[in-house]
Amino acid sequence: MATVFSAFEQTANAHRRRPFLLTYPERAELSYGTALERVASIASRYRARGYGKGHRVALKLPNCPEFLLHFLALNSLGSSVLPLNPDYRSSELEYVLSHSEAGAVVDVASLDDPPPPGRSCEADECALLYTSGTTGKPKGCLLSNFYFLGLGRRYVEEGGLCELREGEERLITPLPLFHMNALAFSTTAMILTAGCIVQLDRFHPRSWWRDVADSRATIVHYLGVMPAILMRDETAPPKHQVRFGYGANANPKDHAAFEARFGFPLIEGWAMTETGSGALVSASREPRHVGTRCFGFEKDSLEIKLAEGGEMLVRQKGGDPRRGFFSGYLKDEKATADAWRDGWFHTGDAARRGPDGALHFVDRLKNIIRRAGENIAALEVEAAIAGHPHVQAVAVIAAPDSVRDEEVMACVISKERTRENAVSIQDWCLERLAYFKAPGIVAFIDELPVTSTNKVQKAKLSDFAFDPALRFDLRDRKRRKS
Repeated sequence: MATVFSAFEQTANAHRRRPFLLTYPERAELSYGTALERVASIASRYRARGYGKGHRVALKLPNCPEFLLHFLALNSLGSSVLPLNPDYRSSELEYVLSHSEAGAVVDVASLDDPPPPGRSCEADECALLYTSGTTGKPKGCLLSNFYFLGLGRRYVEEGGLCELREGEERLITPLPLFHMNALAFSTTAMILTAGCIVQLDRFHPRSWWRDVADSRATIVHYLGVMPAILMRDETAPPKHQVRFGYGANANPKDHAAFEARFGFPLIEGWAMTETGSGALVSASREPRHVGTRCFGFEKDSLEIKLAEGGEMLVRQKGGDPRRGFFSGYLKDEKATADAWRDGWFHTGDAARRGPDGALHFVDRLKNIIRRAGENIAALEVEAAIAGHPHVQAVAVIAAPDSVRDEEVMACVISKERTRENAVSIQDWCLERLAYFKAPGIVAFIDELPVTSTNKVQKAKLSDFAFDPALRFDLRDRKRRKS
């Protein structure tokens, strides 16, 4: 059976001197040959403790060289990894460890002495990744070696503006290794092309361009908030070698301006932990429709159907509709079957097609507000409000409305917590959006409840006890313009 380690070993034996991993802030670089030797040494210690096929081991490590080296060592033995967010609080950690039955945890303190073997898992399991849990308890996604290698191959085959050159790419990413993008997508793609992974500990806006230039990065991976943050810095960046950026959810108003200023395209893509390479779509070719949340056209092997409410349903063509997808949710056959009902994977994402057939992201279905028969994407309203000069952060949710079913409610962090500012925010939206999309209620709050990966937990936000003195009902000001 092909594994991530077997692919790494093959590349390392062919390109021993080429750089495999460069980490910041340490600025420590490992060649493929040296990395292979260290992986073998770590694997021998695991083997001596009884690790082998089917064991599941939790890695509670930050973005550091040891994370990838231990992952590859365990993979070489046939063991699966459970990447843990090192910022997990005790209750989050207890839930994931109990649910996964990993049993063994490797952290910074135990790197030199691997713990006893954890519980057993399926032989083809490569990793168990938990979803972020923005709307409830996280679910464990079972991911195989075929899933990991499929994602890497899918990146290699993308072409267009995302063409990967053998042995030449240096991919810089601040994304966490406990997510599929950094661990499965970019890491595996670099292994398959003898490229170098430039792994940051996290995103540092002030040193970003310095690290990009210093590392000689040719590719950057980003999250949607990064382009907006980088655009705020008015200083000129140093000369860089970046050919393209790859990510998702760049704010439409920043997208074209970022490309013009920094000289490379931001390729918007769509995928989920569950879909892997089975349903990955990228806007890697023109027309990209920059500034519209376009994420491109599906490949010939992929079927996409837009169902009621615009929900995107996906599957592979042919006899194996689940090819490249996750293997299922751990201990939750019902949730797995529900996600795959009627032979399609239900993504929970709303999308639309443009006149040319290109796919455009609308929002998570759970973020769709239904007001008087109109479907309103919270993401669109949030993007508009975020540009207001007195808004530091915002999340938009649905508030019950006895007449219109639901009303748009903006939960705002701002130093100006007055009715005048609430009205200003609403007027700001009325100038930029259809009247029904503007918030009818504006509530000022101290902080937004977030997951350990900084995603707003809107389910918790809906249960907030909002201060009546800071919650302004402006529904009577929403009127259709004659």
